[in-house]
Amino acid sequence: MTDELLDAYRVEGIKIRVVRDADPANDVRGHVVAWDDESVIVRRPNRKVVKLSRSYFIQPAAEQRPDRNQGAE
Repeated sequence: MTDELLDAYRVEGIKIRVVRDADPANDVRGHVVAWDDESVIVRRPNRKVVKLSRSYFIQPAAEQRPDRNQGAE
């Protein structure tokens, strides 16, 4: 995830989804507040702020969630 893309999400107010694992219930949705080289800070709808690793998959919340469970039953 590039700094430019994170800045675009922040400036335009685009709600994002952070996919942490195969379970959609564990996704974090919210708005980008800040970031550094290793982490991103997201404000959730309940106004709480969470700090997450930038190694997680980050995408706009409006896009379909990727299937991270291919081949598993």
